[in-house]
Amino acid sequence: MINILRRIFSINYMLKSHQRISELPRTKDVYKVTFKTAWPSALESFFVGFIGLVDTIMIGALGGALGTRAIAAIGITGQPRMILYTFVFSLNVGVTAVVARRKGENDRKRANETLYQSLAVCFFIVIIMGALGFIFAEQFMRLAGAQDDIMDFASDYFRITSVGFIFAGLGMVINASQRGIGNTKISMHTNIVANIVNVTLNFLLISGRFGFPRLEVRGAAIATVASNLVMFLICVIKVVRKNNNGEEYNFLKLSKKIKEYIPKFDTMRSIINVSSSALVEQLCLRVGFFIFARIIAGLGTVPLSTHHMCMNILSISFTFGDGLGIAASSLVGRNLGAKRPDMAIIYGKVSQRMALMVSTLLFFIFTFGRYFLIGLFTDDPNIISVGAMLMIVIAVISPVQTSQVVISGSLRGAGDTKFVAVTSLIGVAILRPFLSWLFCYPFGFGLIGAWISILFDQTLRLFLNFWRFAKGEWTSKKV
Repeated sequence: MINILRRIFSINYMLKSHQRISELPRTKDVYKVTFKTAWPSALESFFVGFIGLVDTIMIGALGGALGTRAIAAIGITGQPRMILYTFVFSLNVGVTAVVARRKGENDRKRANETLYQSLAVCFFIVIIMGALGFIFAEQFMRLAGAQDDIMDFASDYFRITSVGFIFAGLGMVINASQRGIGNTKISMHTNIVANIVNVTLNFLLISGRFGFPRLEVRGAAIATVASNLVMFLICVIKVVRKNNNGEEYNFLKLSKKIKEYIPKFDTMRSIINVSSSALVEQLCLRVGFFIFARIIAGLGTVPLSTHHMCMNILSISFTFGDGLGIAASSLVGRNLGAKRPDMAIIYGKVSQRMALMVSTLLFFIFTFGRYFLIGLFTDDPNIISVGAMLMIVIAVISPVQTSQVVISGSLRGAGDTKFVAVTSLIGVAILRPFLSWLFCYPFGFGLIGAWISILFDQTLRLFLNFWRFAKGEWTSKKV
C-alpha cells in the first residue's frame, strides 16, 4: 500500500525518462511550493463561493414564497451576468499566462506593460458591458426565462449589479496579473475584505436591521456593488503603494504615465494569442450555461430555486479546484518561462494529486451531510427531499469537476487555450444543453436529469483535457 501511494504522489514517478532536463527538487519541497501558491487562491475562491452561499441563505431567510422567489430571481441573473463578464474573463486568462511567462523570464518591464495595456482594454470593455446590463436588464431577464412572479426582483438585481461590474472587471485584471507572478495572497486578501463588506451590508439591508431600510433583493444588489468597489480600491492600492515584503511583492507597479497604457503591438499580440482562444472558450461556456439555465427555468420557480441552492453547494467544490487550477496555471507558466518544462509537468501533476485528496473529502461531506446542507436554505420538506437526491449527484461530480478544473488550469498556464476552448465547446455548449433537455423533458427526469447532464459534461472534459495533458505537446507552446 505504501509503495502504491509513493508511486502516485512522489514526483520521481511523474516524468518519463526523456522528459527530465535537470536535477529535480525533493518531493516535499514541490508540494510545499504548490501548497504555498494554491492555498491563498483556494481560500479566496472558497470565501467567494461561501459568501454566495451565505447570500442565498440570507435571501432565503425572508421566508415562505417570498424567500423562494427571491432566491430564484437572484439565481436566474447568474448566467446573463457571466455573459457580461465573458470578455474580462478571457482577457484575464491571457494576463495571467503572459505575466507568469514574463516572471519566469525575469522580464519586469514587459510584465508591467501587460498589466497597463490590459487595464486600458478592460476599461472600455466594462464601460460598454456595464451600460448594456443597466439599460437592458429586463430584456436580459426575459431572455434568461424569468417568469412574471420574479421579473421585478431579477431586473432590479441585475440592473444594480451591472454598475458594480465596472469596478469588479478592473480589479479582476489587477488580481490576474498578481496571480501570474505568484502573489496569490494579495488577491486572497482583497476578496476576503470585499466579501466581508458584502455579507455585512447584506445583513443590514436585506431585512433592514439597526435602522437600515428593508430593501430585500435590492439590498443584496447594493451590497454586491459596494463589495466590488472595495475590491477595486484595494487592488489599486496594492499596485501603487510600496510593499515591505520584498521585491517579489513590488514586481508589478501601476504607472502614472498615460502613454504606458497605450496598446503596443508586441505586448497585445501575446495577450491576444492566449485570450482569443480563451474568449472562444468563455463564449462556449456562457452560451452553454445560458441554455442550460434557460432549460431549468422552464421547470418552474421552485425547481429553479432548488437548483440555485444546489449550485451554491457545488460551487464550494469548484472553489478548491479553482484555487489549485490558478496555482497550476501560475507555476506551469513560470517554469516554462524559466525553460523547465519538466517542472511544469510535475507542478501540473502535483496540483492534480492535491485536488483529488480534497475532492475525496468533499465526496463524504456532501454524501452524509446532504440533508443538513439543503436545510440551511429552506424548511420546505419537498425542496429538501429533491435537494438531498441532487446532493448524491453533486458528491459524484465533485472529484471529476475538481480534477478537470486543475488540468484545464495547467493547459491555460502553458497558453494551450485553443484545446481547452474546443473541449468547452463540445462539453458545455453542445453535450450539456442537449442532455439536460433530453433528460428533463422527453425522459421526464426533471431537475435530476439536468444534474446528470452536468456529470456527463464534466467527465467528458476531464477525459479530453487529461489526454491532452498526458501527450505533453503543451510544453512547447510559445507565448
